[in-house]
Amino acid sequence: MVNTSAFDYINVLEKAADASWLRDQCISNNIANVDTPGYKRQDVDFESVLEKELGYRRSESMDEKVANVNLSNLKVGAYTDAASYSYRTDRNNVDIENENVLLARNQLQYQGLMRSITAEFENLQRVMK
Repeated sequence: MVNTSAFDYINVLEKAADASWLRDQCISNNIANVDTPGYKRQDVDFESVLEKELGYRRSESMDEKVANVNLSNLKVGAYTDAASYSYRTDRNNVDIENENVLLARNQLQYQGLMRSITAEFENLQRVMK
């Protein structure tokens, strides 16, 4: 068996893309429920999970940090943002302008992740030639 770290970045990028896809679904659901009384917005917090898993050790390179990531710890789900202030009388806390900005930002992040995954596979192809 060959022990390789060739797919370390790809695996982490894949988890980030999955989280971004889930965030897109949450934001779209928030937008769809902007007029639903009592609805509380949902979101995904992948970034803090990834930051925690990568650790705060300054002595390690990013390659070492990514190699030590436990992928099973990078599973995230949606959470309900009930703590956000609701300025509306119907107790819905969705701000449509904010959701549209978050949706655009998330779509850009997802596109960047897809480009990064593609670049990693292109690097592997070049190495194999």
